[in-house]
Formats: sequence, structure tokens, C-alpha cells
Amino acid sequence: EVQLQASGGGLVQAGGSLRLSCAASGFIFDDYAIGWFRQAPGKEREGVSCIKNTDDTTDYADSVKGRFTISSDNAKNTVYLQMNSLKPDDTAVYYCAVHRTSVGSTSPGGYVYWGQGTLVTVSS
Repeated sequence: EVQLQASGGGLVQAGGSLRLSCAASGFIFDDYAIGWFRQAPGKEREGVSCIKNTDDTTDYADSVKGRFTISSDNAKNTVYLQMNSLKPDDTAVYYCAVHRTSVGSTSPGGYVYWGQGTLVTVSS
């Protein structure tokens, strides 16, 4: 059974940092791309970042480039999202998901398993 467990969310002031974790199990972690997505109240889910576990290639949404860093620990089957210089607009529920291929993207299409989400709240 594929499982994705996102954690690390919380309340932080603008300018602060958080690190999200996504612990994965039930599939060959090294063979697939993992993505982070977020959904703010009243808004559509949007892609934040993704990493291809085959070669650690990464991609980011323009809104987070230079502030967020995605990384992967293949030994622990865990993907991280380091979020720095947080803004109130980053407030959302953050989800991790596994793509059906090793390629991945920041588009939600093609992601077949999703974690339960972790709430990030950035106060001004």
C-alpha cells in the first residue's frame, strides 16, 4: 500500500522558515518523482516543487523560486521542502504526492497518490 505522510507545518511569522517532510512507503522510492503542492482556502491546488528521485533534478513554481528548496533522502524514503522567507501568501495546506513516472512536474496531472496534507500558516 502506497502511503505518504506529510508533516512539519505550523504557524510562523512572515520572514520565517519551516521544513516540511514527506515520508513515503509502499513503492520503489528511487524510481519516481515526488511533488509538493499547496491549496489555500478558496483557491485551486497549485504545484510548488518537484524532485526526480532518479537524478535529483528539481523544479519550482516561480512564486517560490529562491525561497524554497526541495531535497530527497533516498535512504529514508523522505522528501523535504525547506521554506525560507515565508510570506502570508504562502499560507495553505501543503501536500506531497508521487508521480506515476520518474519525470514529474509542478502540474498536478500525473500524480497518483497523495498525502493527507500539513497546514502552513504565515502571519503578517
